[in-house]
Amino acid sequence: MKILAVGMNYVEHNKELDGTLDIPREPVIFTKADSALLKDGKPFFIPDFTEQCDYETEIVVRICRLGKNIAPRFASRYYDAVTVGIDFTARDLQRKLRKAGQPWEICKGFDNSAVIGDFVPVDRFPDIQNMDFRLDINGKTAQQGNTRDMIFPVDALIAYVSRFFTLKIGDLIYTGTPAGVGPVHIGEHLEGYIGDCKLLEFNVR
Repeated sequence: MKILAVGMNYVEHNKELDGTLDIPREPVIFTKADSALLKDGKPFFIPDFTEQCDYETEIVVRICRLGKNIAPRFASRYYDAVTVGIDFTARDLQRKLRKAGQPWEICKGFDNSAVIGDFVPVDRFPDIQNMDFRLDINGKTAQQGNTRDMIFPVDALIAYVSRFFTLKIGDLIYTGTPAGVGPVHIGEHLEGYIGDCKLLEFNVR
């Protein structure tokens, strides 16, 4: 199982990070180690190497078929389930690495940085490109978005990444975060939703 993630896939999020409405010409892809996966409602422990650990709420799709060089028109056949996930980012470390022009996998792919909720069949939703999702912290909405605002829709992402990586059953694709990211703090309670369906719940320690 591998974890593939997409950066800069919502224009307003790009603006809040860099101050510009940057639209990438191609999807921005990075990977997370398999040890990054955190599931089953287990608590997230803020690592000691960061002073600003940001949540990034995302729709995550699960691959259900082996595929390589998938055509966009067939991409929907290659994922069967969807959920809410958190792509945790050591933001201060990311700024340092980006300024130095260095790779920044360690600020994205560290242990337990890919929190995952409960998967539900994708056909439960009429249109994967029109899904409201949100993150509540301590009972108040902290981040929300809709998949219609993606720069690159899910099927286009599947087709693109399959040019470079053979997709295998169980692989996960984090599809990018909308605007509204921010730091987490010890003692907070996080809940992730698609529509009114709660799929993710855990505590920060």
